[in-house]
Amino acid sequence: MKSGTVKSVIDVNWFTVAPGVWGLRDGYVNVYLIHNAVEKKWVLVDAGLKRSALKIKELAEYLFWPDSKPAAIILTHGHFDHVGAAQELANDWDVPVFAHLMEVPYLSGASAYPPPDPWAGGGLLSAISSVFPAGPINISEHLQILPDDGSLPFLPDWKYIHTPGHAPGQISLWRRRDRVLLAGDAFVTTRQESVWSVMRQTRKLTGPPKYFTYDWAAAEKSVKTLAVLEPEIVATGHGLPMRGEEMRKMLHNLADNFKELAVPLHGRYTREPGIAGTEGVTYVPKPVNKITPIVAVAAGAAVLGLTAWLIYQSRKSESE
Repeated sequence: MKSGTVKSVIDVNWFTVAPGVWGLRDGYVNVYLIHNAVEKKWVLVDAGLKRSALKIKELAEYLFWPDSKPAAIILTHGHFDHVGAAQELANDWDVPVFAHLMEVPYLSGASAYPPPDPWAGGGLLSAISSVFPAGPINISEHLQILPDDGSLPFLPDWKYIHTPGHAPGQISLWRRRDRVLLAGDAFVTTRQESVWSVMRQTRKLTGPPKYFTYDWAAAEKSVKTLAVLEPEIVATGHGLPMRGEEMRKMLHNLADNFKELAVPLHGRYTREPGIAGTEGVTYVPKPVNKITPIVAVAAGAAVLGLTAWLIYQSRKSESE
């Protein structure tokens, strides 16, 4: 452990998921650190927000010093809140960044994601999601494609499962020996559309964040695929870890009743998905174009709520 980092690390929101697996929450998104004890290497899963780099480095030094440089960064997908610090960390550490083939267009500057859907409902974050960045980043100099056999570099006990729907190349990470699942955003453990649920980190196993999910049929299939695994512990891109029989019941309920529990009633992608290939997005359905007073009020309330929350987060970050 590096001296001088203990207090700042303890002050941030990090947690143990399972043996050799830790999570770090920055604001409303999680990143994960996985240790390979045999080879004495570790891997970072996702890269959070742009401001997350320092916190990730501090936690790495606390957990792994003097081997605080990872062997690689693995991305579950490339949405802005999962890759914010990827460029900075990859440059500073000089490590490869691995992602699924279907995510390459969004990580190499070739294509933007399907636009967010402010009509997806579920809460204030959905209402203002049109302001969330959907454009690509370009980390081509570090980017490598994951092997197509499901293996994960530097993590022999793990495999990845392609779980699209929320993003074309979304993956989930699975450790069979103790049934630990890092699901990315295939499903999440808080209502990510709701500012209040996010602020309180209220545990609720739900579908993928509605405002960025562009293919609901694929998302449903992905949840069913993960439910079959019968995980003991799940940790997701948003929300706190959940475990045990009660969690599995919730996951099966979501898989069995996905259309009723997860799919928006009137969203942009409810009746027709966006289409994406290895070159990026090729088609998106027309947006819902009828503005309702409810949405207008929700958007205004969202701005006020988010402003207060962001001020709180900013002050909290300055004090760390």
